[in-house]
Amino acid sequence: MSFGKHLLGRQGGSYIAGTARVGEKGQIVIPKDARDRLGICPGDTLLVLVDPENGLVVSRPEVLQDAAARLLRNLNKGDE
Repeated sequence: MSFGKHLLGRQGGSYIAGTARVGEKGQIVIPKDARDRLGICPGDTLLVLVDPENGLVVSRPEVLQDAAARLLRNLNKGDE
């Protein structure tokens, strides 16, 4: 099965899955190739991060869980 267009010709890593149009209610549809590859199913929870300069990042929460835990530990060390 072929998935999207590989970025810079790299195989097996990041790729462009397609585009998504924002509907009237602000909803987007994640392209099927991306859902299949990442195992995203109806009802799954996704984390949406916003950066005014770079846009949106949509990720599974567990992908960023370790990074968030490290950040919180570091913040708490500053309170001691």
